[in-house]
Order: sequence, then structure tokens, then C-alpha cells
Amino acid sequence: MFLAWREIKQNKLRFALITAVLLLVSFLVFFLSGLASGLAGLNREAVDKWQSDTIYLTEESDKSLNQSMMTAEKADEVEGGETAVLAEMNLIADNGEAKNGVALFGIRPDEFIMPKVTEGKPFKDENEVIASDYLRDEGFSVGDELSLSSTDEKLTITGFTDKSRFNAAPVLFMDLPDFQKIKFGQAAEQMEEGEETVNAVVVKGGSGEQVPDELEKIETETFIKNLPGYTEQNLTLTLMIYFLFAISAAVVAIFLYVLTVQKIGMFGVMKAQGISSGYLAWSVIAQTFILALIGVLIGFGLTIGVGQFLPNAVPVTFDYGLMAVYGAVLVAVAVLGALVSVWTIVKIDPLEAISG
Repeated sequence: MFLAWREIKQNKLRFALITAVLLLVSFLVFFLSGLASGLAGLNREAVDKWQSDTIYLTEESDKSLNQSMMTAEKADEVEGGETAVLAEMNLIADNGEAKNGVALFGIRPDEFIMPKVTEGKPFKDENEVIASDYLRDEGFSVGDELSLSSTDEKLTITGFTDKSRFNAAPVLFMDLPDFQKIKFGQAAEQMEEGEETVNAVVVKGGSGEQVPDELEKIETETFIKNLPGYTEQNLTLTLMIYFLFAISAAVVAIFLYVLTVQKIGMFGVMKAQGISSGYLAWSVIAQTFILALIGVLIGFGLTIGVGQFLPNAVPVTFDYGLMAVYGAVLVAVAVLGALVSVWTIVKIDPLEAISG
């Protein structure tokens, strides 16, 4: 360790370049991990808030919420600790000054997926809605009257709730009968009790063993993984991070190998003086560990600092535990890259190195 640190101090610029490369790679890895977490949150925030165990969809839906359609009477056949029906459709909401795509959820206010209001009050009267607080950041406010695409109905925002986005769209929650009128128009008024249509049944606290005919029981995490684009998006970003690990190891290996080749004569003299190959190899590994650790720590701090100034429109959410794991992996692959130089040092013949 003494030899490693002494050489770093004597060749600051040379080793600063290696540290800078590791810093930039670690910054990119940390930022991509935050982007992956943020984009995943855009798709699943509303579902995570339910803390549910299973979701029931129709067998023909292929685990897709939009493709599932059942009557409320069929939905009520589902057994479990707590059950809640859910109807969903996608629309464009316009308050006269701002427009935004939204996911409209029809729910029963006495069931557990009813969101907690963080500003304003819950819906009570006809065509009132609770909105995701993301819409507040986009120019919507309590009391706004919303025009919707594909319908003449008007909605009124009575309150906001936090962390409620589904498939990257902010959610509007409203009473199920009002939802039916928006989706089916005048036909909804002719529906008798139990004939209303819903997309899913959400179950919390364990579900019954008996699955009603024509329905399929799906674990909540499986349901999330089948959201459109969710798995593909996460896989793409994860592969990018893994490639960065490989690039980091390759860059460190090349840098250190060049430095080692330049110092073959010096290593030969040191070996001739009785210094073991193991000691020299350990100094290279220790040197790499120090440089990688410094680069990763600065990269971590830089990422957190930059994250404080990002606008809300950038979907970045930092998972510090995952970032710590990625940081440790970056240090490990850097040390792994140093093994090329270690092998070169072990093969040095003192006589040939000195005479050369």
C-alpha cells in the first residue's frame, strides 16, 4: 500500500486521468440506474400504492389490463382478505391552459385502493376526481374543470394524491358509476346493478383458492412485468449498465498495462533487489483499488449533486442501496482489469529487464 500511494503522489496527472475515466463511467452507471428506477416508477407507482397480493383479469386478456373486461357481478365473485374493483381508460385532460394524457381509474370509494388525499378533499359529488400530484406540477390545480377527449363530460379536480402514475400517465380517480357514464355514455344509465363493467379485481391480504370461471389470478409483480414496455425498458437500461462495467474493466486494464510496460526496467531492478513479485503485484492491485474507490465516490457525489437540479420532467429516482452495489461492482471490475498488469509483472525476468 505504501508503494502504491507513493507512486500515485509522484505521478498525479497520470493517475488523475485513470481516476477521471472511472469517475465518468461511475457517473453514467449511477445516472442510468436512477433513470431505470425512475422510468419503472412511472409505470408502476399507482400499483405499488395498493400493496396488493394478486390481481384478477379475464383469461383472454393475456395479462393486459386494457384487454380485460368483466361485469361487476363476476368481479364480486372473487374472494380474498380485501378486494377492490378497478376500471381503467386513457384520455387527454384539458383545463383550458394545459393538456396532459391521463389514466382514468373508476373505483369504489369504500375499497382499499381509494387514494389518500394530500391536498384538497376526496371526490363526493358527480364527476369529481382526485388527481395525481404530477398534474399539479403541469399546471393543474384544485377546482379545475377538465375537458376530456372522446366525451362531452366535464370533470372537476377536488384533490391531489401523491405517487400515482400508471404506464407513465398520471392517474385520475373517480367514482365507478361516473366512470361508466364517461365510458359508455347514455348506455350506462340503462345498466342494472351488477352489470357495470370493470377491468380487474385487486386483492390484498391473501386471496381465495377458488378462481371464478373465465378469470385468471395473477401475482401483482407478474402483472407489473407485463405492462406494455416495462420489461423491455428495464432490460435495455440494465444491459447498458452491464456493458459499462465491461468497458470500465477494459479501460483500466489498458491504462495499467501501458504504465506497467513503461516500468518494466524499474520492476526488474526491484526484483533483483529481492522484492517479491507478490509484493509488486499487491501494490498494483492496491493502487487500482485506491483510484477506483476515489473515482466511484466522486462519481456518486456528482450524481447526487446533479440530481438536485434536474427538473421534475426528468424521471430519475436514486436507489442508494442499488447505487452502492453498482459502486462496489465498479471497484471490483477495475481491480479485475488490473490482473493483466499483475500477470505481466509476475513474468518479468530481472536480468532481461535490466539488460533491456
